Amino acid sequence: MNEIQVYRLGLTPYQTAWDLQKQWQQKLIADPSHPDVLMVLEHPPVYTLGTGSSLEFVKFSADAGYELHRSERGGEVTYHNPGQLVIYPILNLRRHQMDLHWYLRQLEEVVISLLATYGLQAERIPGLTGVWLQEKKVAAIGIKVSRWVTMHGLAINVNNDLSGFEQIVPCGIQDRSVGNLLEFLPTVRVEDVQARSIEIFRQVFN
Repeated sequence: MNEIQVYRLGLTPYQTAWDLQKQWQQKLIADPSHPDVLMVLEHPPVYTLGTGSSLEFVKFSADAGYELHRSERGGEVTYHNPGQLVIYPILNLRRHQMDLHWYLRQLEEVVISLLATYGLQAERIPGLTGVWLQEKKVAAIGIKVSRWVTMHGLAINVNNDLSGFEQIVPCGIQDRSVGNLLEFLPTVRVEDVQARSIEIFRQVFN
C-alpha cells in the first residue's frame, strides 16, 4: 500500500498553493522514496488558464480587476472560489500506473465514488474530462505531470456561488452548464465533502 501525506490547508491563495505544489513536485522528483502528497483546500475567487488556454473563452477585460493566472496545467479557463473543494495530488505515478489517461479517469472515479456516498449518480461524458450530474458539470480536472510526478488536480463545486462562471466559458465547453452539489444536497457542507473525498482518494489510489 502506498503512503500519502494529507494537508488540509483551508482557504489558500492560488499563488501560495501553486508554489507549494511546485515545491512538493520537485521533492518527489528528487527523492523517489518520498510519500505522495495530497493538498486539500479552497481558494479565494480566482480565474485560471491552462498552458494552452484560449483567451476567447474569457469574457472580461484585463482591467476588470479579476485575479487571473496562467499555469502549466492542461485544460481551458476555469474559476475557483470558496465553497468549491480543490484537491491537488502530488503523486509519483511510477508507484501507480505510468499512464496519464488512466490517471485522469482515476481522478474522475474519485468524484463519482464520492458522490455515490450521497446517493448521487454522477457520470462521465465521452471525449470530455470532468464529472457531470444531470448534464451539469460539478467537477473540473486539469493536470501537469513532470517525470511522472503529478501536480494540479480537480475542483468539486460543493456550495459555492456559481455566478463567477458567467464571466467565462468554463473549460471551453459552450453548450453545457456548471452546477454544484448544493442543487442536489441542500445541506451539504465543504467540510463533510472534504473528509469523504480524502477517504475515497485513499481507496481509489490504494
